[in-house]
Amino acid sequence: MERVNGTPVPAYAPAPAPTPTPTPTLRLLPWPSPEGKPCYLVTDHNGGHLSRLADELEATQLANGTDVLDLARAVLDDPASPYTEVRYAGIRLAECLTDALRVAESRGLRLPPPAAEDAVDVLEEEQPEACRGQATQDTGGGLWS
Repeated sequence: MERVNGTPVPAYAPAPAPTPTPTPTLRLLPWPSPEGKPCYLVTDHNGGHLSRLADELEATQLANGTDVLDLARAVLDDPASPYTEVRYAGIRLAECLTDALRVAESRGLRLPPPAAEDAVDVLEEEQPEACRGQATQDTGGGLWS
């Protein structure tokens, strides 16, 4: 036991560091509100009931998109397909694309931010050798030009 000014002082033992609690975050859910607005869930990443339900629905939406794409290809590959069938296939494809984009956005928001060094390395790896270090310009031509 230590002594300070002749008085015994118990040895100081620092308190154990508190365990960090997960910071609650917002998760974009794979369904819209009744008004068509995005729905969010406050989650702590522990995989609660609603998180599991959202994961299952995301998997179902992506599987449905694959099925619709296969069926739509059959309609679109047939030049004799009636207009109504082509239109119906297009509407279903648009719905599936909307779902897939929402799933991608939700999953992207849940990714941890990359370290600064990793982000630079990834960007350099994605560029062709001839383009590294050069600026690029969007000509604005788009998909249909």
